[in-house]
Amino acid sequence: MAAAPDREAVGRRFDPALLERARARSWAVLAAIRERMVPGIDEAGARAMAEQVFAEAGVARIWHPTLIRIGANTVKTWRQRSDPTVRLGENDSYFIDLGLVFDGHEGDVGDTFTVGHAPERQAAAEAARRLFGEVATAWRENGLSGAELYRFAGERAAAMGWRFNHAVKGHRIGDYPHAVHRGGTLGDFAGPPAARRWILEIQIAHPTEPYGAFYEDLLDAAQET
Repeated sequence: MAAAPDREAVGRRFDPALLERARARSWAVLAAIRERMVPGIDEAGARAMAEQVFAEAGVARIWHPTLIRIGANTVKTWRQRSDPTVRLGENDSYFIDLGLVFDGHEGDVGDTFTVGHAPERQAAAEAARRLFGEVATAWRENGLSGAELYRFAGERAAAMGWRFNHAVKGHRIGDYPHAVHRGGTLGDFAGPPAARRWILEIQIAHPTEPYGAFYEDLLDAAQET
C-alpha cells in the first residue's frame, strides 16, 4: 500500500526567504495594478493591463490564472464565469487575485478595493481583511486545524452580517510547482497547518446586494493582522 502524500512537503530548492520575497513582490505587483484600475475598464482589459505590469515587474511566470473581478462579479466563486459586460463604475469595487512566481517560489495575494464614493463596498473590503486577521489569529493562538479554521471563518462572517463563500477553502503554496505534493485545500486539512505552507482565502458577500469582497495571504506565524 502506497504511503499517503505529505500534504505540506516542499522541494529541495525550497527557501523560506525566497518564499517571503515572492510574497512581498507579489503584493507590490498587486499595488501597481490597483493604481491603473480606472472607471470604465472591464475585466478583460484589466487582465491585459496586469500582463503589462507583470512584464515591467519582471514576473517570469504565473502559477494560476490572474483573476480580477469587478462589481457584481465579486460575488462569484473562482470557478464561476464572470459576466463579461460588467465594467468598473464610478462608485464601485473590484478585487485582484494573483498567483505569481519569483525565483522559483510562488506568491499568492488578493485584496479588494473601491473607486469613487462606495462606503458599503468599502465596508465589505474592510470586513474581509478583518475576518482574515481573526482567522489567522485563531490559527496562531489556538492551533486549529484547516477544517476548523474555515468553520470558524463561516461562523464569524455570519456574526459580522456577511455571507461566507464556503467554496473557497485555501490551498498550498511553496517552491514552484507546489502541486506535485498534492496538498489539497486548507479547508479539508485535518491537522494544524504549518506556517508558510498555506494560503488562507476569505471571500464574503453582502446578504442581499450584488457585491462582495476577497482577501488572501500566507499563513505566517510572524505576520501582523
